[in-house]
Amino acid sequence: MERQAFLDVYRHSLSHILAKAVIEIYGKENVQYAIGPQIADGFYYDFLIPEPITKEACDEIEAKMREIMKRKEPWTRKEVSRDEALELFKDQKFKTELIQDLPEDELITIYWTGDDFVDLCRGPHVDNSQELLSAAFQIKSVSGSYWRGDENREQLQRVYVYAFPDKKELKAHIQMIQEAMERDHKKLGPQLDLFFFDPTAPGMPYWLPRGWNVFNALLDFWRRLHYKRGYQEISAPVVNAQQLWVTSGHWDHYQNNMFIVPSGDDLYAIKPMNCPNAIKAYASRPRSYKELPLRLAETDIIHRKEKSGELNGLFRVQEFHQDDDHTFLMQEQIGEEIEAIMDLAGIIYDTFGLTYKAELSTRPDDFMGDINDWNDAEAALKEILDKKYGEGGYEINEGDGAFYGPKIDLSMKDALGREWQMGTIQLDFQLPLNFDLKYVAHDGSFKRPVMIHRALFGSMERFIGILIENFKGSFPFWMSPMQVGIVPIRPAHNEYAKKVEDALYDARIRVEANYADMNMKLKIKEYKHLRDPYIVVVGDKEAEEGTVSINIRGTNKNLQNVPLDTFIKMCQKMNNEYTLDLLEEVPEDL
Repeated sequence: MERQAFLDVYRHSLSHILAKAVIEIYGKENVQYAIGPQIADGFYYDFLIPEPITKEACDEIEAKMREIMKRKEPWTRKEVSRDEALELFKDQKFKTELIQDLPEDELITIYWTGDDFVDLCRGPHVDNSQELLSAAFQIKSVSGSYWRGDENREQLQRVYVYAFPDKKELKAHIQMIQEAMERDHKKLGPQLDLFFFDPTAPGMPYWLPRGWNVFNALLDFWRRLHYKRGYQEISAPVVNAQQLWVTSGHWDHYQNNMFIVPSGDDLYAIKPMNCPNAIKAYASRPRSYKELPLRLAETDIIHRKEKSGELNGLFRVQEFHQDDDHTFLMQEQIGEEIEAIMDLAGIIYDTFGLTYKAELSTRPDDFMGDINDWNDAEAALKEILDKKYGEGGYEINEGDGAFYGPKIDLSMKDALGREWQMGTIQLDFQLPLNFDLKYVAHDGSFKRPVMIHRALFGSMERFIGILIENFKGSFPFWMSPMQVGIVPIRPAHNEYAKKVEDALYDARIRVEANYADMNMKLKIKEYKHLRDPYIVVVGDKEAEEGTVSINIRGTNKNLQNVPLDTFIKMCQKMNNEYTLDLLEEVPEDL
């Protein structure tokens, strides 16, 4: 049995053991058990129990699970009729609801664990609980969940369990989780004075000065790369009339995720997408084939309505900036343009030391437009991916495309090996048709352009959240909130410290200085807490010689008496080259 199939059987069997343990502890008459699917690192099971499951109760449940395994009870599969299933689970309302929702001709299977616990399940499972005696599992947490995700239904207790084939894997996973918690951007963001959230604007981050420096450094990086490649930046209104979204198709397909703004007898929407605005910019004057590809890029704020339970720091927000581009081009230019976009994606992700892979998402059930256009578009994207990665060198997500066109999604891995879906490249024949876009062709006739929707960071907020965790708050020099912290040893050294600060500022290096009459070590400690890459200490010797002494972040290393001009060149080198690592020695060529 291949590993994933083995894990599925192993974890799903353990979920039955968990449910049986909960029933034995709390009493069958007090427990309503719902569903218990396996997840990436184990499984969970939802219960309705009249009392909260505490940490002490979790220890008791784990002990009871091990006790049940030692009984060496068999799993018994049985096929039952609908009426038999309803009778068997007549006291279990969630199971009863699941049975009633099954199609009339659905085969219903149940599994007994021993002779006193039964669950509605397709299986498969282990044959006997003794096969789980070597199980490496641990209850992770207990959280609230609504039945079927409906906040108007019963609130259940969801018991999450880590489960792996052996103790070594479980231990490694828990260590990774602990490391992830230390990297948690929701904790590091406020600690490092980068951003915060407030209940008056759920899912809408407040960027503090240091965090906004990070944002602008990322935006400057984005602009430099794009301007060199023929992109032009635009900005457009944040609120648009209903008619724009009706024409684009978003009113029918995306209205539930839009913030609607009534104004008198009219309806407006805060934009959830930039594409209709880019289309309006394209259509603002006649276009010629000589202008194509026309790449209109923007990083405007967009808003998307989310359920409150789905908000997650910078990872899932309701207000964000998207590094969008909408390129208008002739059909024969598609292949070359998408190859160039993917090359640009590689440059961007390589800059951060992030590996990535591609996935092709195809036509969804609610697609718009001609199916032949869809077939042509999907074939074109497959040809490009085959050429770049080889046939089978990428994943295909059937039915996961946008309603207006197929797309290539780019997923990347961070320092913990976690995968994140980031960039998106979407081919669109439909919206140019909806908005009746045209260009003058070589022969003077009017033709319709194709449009490519493209984002490589995706949400810039989400990308920054990922980078905070990837770098554990210690950003590369070029995107650090403050790049240099200056510490004069005594007030007598403030004058020279100000000279150093002004020189760094004039060289476009983000710098801060502490001129307070306080202990030098406390100043250094504060800058270390804020993860400034370099802490410059100046005293008599530095002031006399025009030098700086440098503490390097994350090391016990110091560079003594470096000429100020040389230090500035070191900083500029890292800014210009977007290097990941701090310079720990003065380069010979400076």
